[in-house]
Amino acid sequence: MFSVSQDFAPPFKLISPFFILGSLFYVFSAMFLFSFSVENIALLDTKVLSFVHLFLLGFIMMSIFGSMAQLVPVVLEVGHFGVELFYAIWPLLGIGTVLMVIGFLSSPALLPYGGVVVLIAMMIFVMEIFLTIKKVKKLNNVMSSILISNTFLFFGIIFGLVIALGYAGTIEVDISNLLKSHVFLVIFGYIAITLMGLSLVLLPMFGLSHGFSKKPLEIAMTIMSISVILIVLSSFIDFVILSYLGYLLAIVSLCVYFYLVQSIYKTRARKENDVYVMSLFFAYASMIVSLIFAIIYLFTNFEPLLLSAGWLIFFGLFGFAVTGHIYKIVPFLVWFERFSPLVGKQKVPMLADMVPPKSSQAQFIFCAVGVVIVAIAILLQNDTLIKAGASFLLVGSLAFFRSVLYMINYK
Repeated sequence: MFSVSQDFAPPFKLISPFFILGSLFYVFSAMFLFSFSVENIALLDTKVLSFVHLFLLGFIMMSIFGSMAQLVPVVLEVGHFGVELFYAIWPLLGIGTVLMVIGFLSSPALLPYGGVVVLIAMMIFVMEIFLTIKKVKKLNNVMSSILISNTFLFFGIIFGLVIALGYAGTIEVDISNLLKSHVFLVIFGYIAITLMGLSLVLLPMFGLSHGFSKKPLEIAMTIMSISVILIVLSSFIDFVILSYLGYLLAIVSLCVYFYLVQSIYKTRARKENDVYVMSLFFAYASMIVSLIFAIIYLFTNFEPLLLSAGWLIFFGLFGFAVTGHIYKIVPFLVWFERFSPLVGKQKVPMLADMVPPKSSQAQFIFCAVGVVIVAIAILLQNDTLIKAGASFLLVGSLAFFRSVLYMINYK
């Protein structure tokens, strides 16, 4: 199991706004789904682009940045280069997300402004992480994943700003080609590789796993990095084989990563299947199904398969991986700051006591059902099922927001 030290952890008041605002954006994302119909679900539809940015920037990125603010110094065992910079990141990222959502929906002129605000927030984050890593004398697998993923994020946000300027009509660019690079750099280059690296810390820590090989992580990260580079090159070189090779390598990388997760799970000492473990089960099941859909799409070109695969990656894999880990990370951070000084002096709660059982279970059940229904609705092109799935997801997201507030304010 990876050694973790709390000596360099920043104060929780620095991190809590990321989780509160992120869970709010999760609710807004579920509400947004009610506006969809089968006619406007297409890869480049403005409503789809607005929804994707609301969910990825507002919920996924906000939650990851909050987690990384805590985990990076803990894993690297060095203090942040400038921890106060995180007080500026969450409001900038929140404002930028709102501007981009409105820009895609109704006012393209706002896109460059939203893009610049998001760019500033992410550049602050990336530069702070790079300068923190610079203080480390020797990199390990987890540190390498952080370095690689943030490098991809740097280029991904540059591509995103160029696309926003092109979409607003400020400059002339080939949006469809740049969009492919932007998507792969951010989703697979940053989010997926970050998830891989942190899995080597969080999964063994929360499952008490020992004795597994770390080699699959190196293989998965290397293959995913090559995949992202090939996709970016294919945006500038008219050579279709590069794209298909990049897609294939991304699928292989995720399969190798799944093997790593399976190895960690088999060696865990903590056997209870709480909401955290069940969330990860659903996340990785969503990943497997999405990979199957993606492979079938490569041979059929049936777009609903690709859209459903994307949905399962977003709300299934990323959504449940993030919510599941928040049920562990937030109680741990609150306990460490609020209750660890009382150990040996008075009775203190267990981490499991700080997770509300009813709302956490409601979130898992309603969101899982909602994700499955929407995936089926996209495949069948059925408006009624989309609204039904959105209803389940809205109830689940509200339960999650309630859980986050409960854990943060636990006394």
